[in-house]
Amino acid sequence: MSGEQTLNESGTRPETESETAARTPLHELNVSLGGRMVPFAGYEMPVQFPAGILKEHLHTREAAGLFDVSHMGQFALRPKSGDLADAARAFEALVPVDALGLKPGRQRYGLFTNDAGGIEDDLMFANCGDHLFVVVNAACKAADAALMEAGLGESCEIEPLDRALLALQGPTAEAALAALAPEVAAMRFMDVRGVTLTGALAGTETIVSRSGYTGEDGFEISVPTGAAVALAEALLAQEGVLPIGLGARDSLRLEAGLCLYGHDIDRETTPVEAALEWAIQPARRTGGARAGGFPGAERVLGEFATGAARRRVGLRPEGRAPMRESVEITEGEEVVGRITSGGFGPSLNAPVAMGYVPTRLAEPGTELAAILRGKRLPVAVSALPFVTPGYKRG
Repeated sequence: MSGEQTLNESGTRPETESETAARTPLHELNVSLGGRMVPFAGYEMPVQFPAGILKEHLHTREAAGLFDVSHMGQFALRPKSGDLADAARAFEALVPVDALGLKPGRQRYGLFTNDAGGIEDDLMFANCGDHLFVVVNAACKAADAALMEAGLGESCEIEPLDRALLALQGPTAEAALAALAPEVAAMRFMDVRGVTLTGALAGTETIVSRSGYTGEDGFEISVPTGAAVALAEALLAQEGVLPIGLGARDSLRLEAGLCLYGHDIDRETTPVEAALEWAIQPARRTGGARAGGFPGAERVLGEFATGAARRRVGLRPEGRAPMRESVEITEGEEVVGRITSGGFGPSLNAPVAMGYVPTRLAEPGTELAAILRGKRLPVAVSALPFVTPGYKRG
């Protein structure tokens, strides 16, 4: 799942937040592990641990990192009729994705759209047999709850879940989690299942998805609040697992070409502009079995047919200087776009960025420039992602 805020060069939020930030169930553990806590989406969250952002990033790519993502919103959508198909049909009135065709035990990336075709939030949702399990961004969860209540209240019970959420990411994540729950080794990318832990945590019921937001193999684990610390400690006791903060989470998702809500996508951005057509299955497109029927469908489906005026692309700046959000992109003397996410890519040992340019300039290899500290520097359009995903699909 995406985050909804970004970090500046010092690793902290540029915005001023209330001093009454909420705390996750792992707050005390994060502090005891040396986490440097910062305000983030209304919560106190660790931006980094003693290893530092660079080492945390590379460790996740090479072994396994454990992230506290308990600030995210978790919901169960339970059909009042008892038939999950009724909940799925109702959900499709809010999202341009195929919920009805999602098989039990599987998960999809989704988008809440508005009447103008913009993205209100991005989310993950899963078919858990008798209900849909939905995870949304922390900063949007109150608005998302209201949106779901208004759109689904007649057909579904919308239940906010008071649970913690951990993300275990990296090539050794399977071995680490399988030590506590052997059955997860058989899961593939985007599988979801209820998993009962073994060993010292025997009997603890979790919801495990083989997914994450780093581009690596890994899992997201929804766990009862009271068992969160014990689970985190058990995972950190496994060989090669380190705690990872928001700074490395941001650089990992950027290298993976994944959107950050409120920056790369927002209420003014359509799925086609954002290069997220893959998230809209054929059943919901023009000519499909249930085409349209979601907010902004006319514009979104129109852009499928004619294209959008602008496009989210990867960008590779020349040299070593990172180019961050709001840096202007130029073609000759004309400003044609701007960067929405950018920084240094530790896995590539080079700066990387994403941003929007006119669709005519979106072909990989297109040479443009960006204005950094008053200087016009070369930047090339790049294919996304910047790193090869490590997902377990087979």
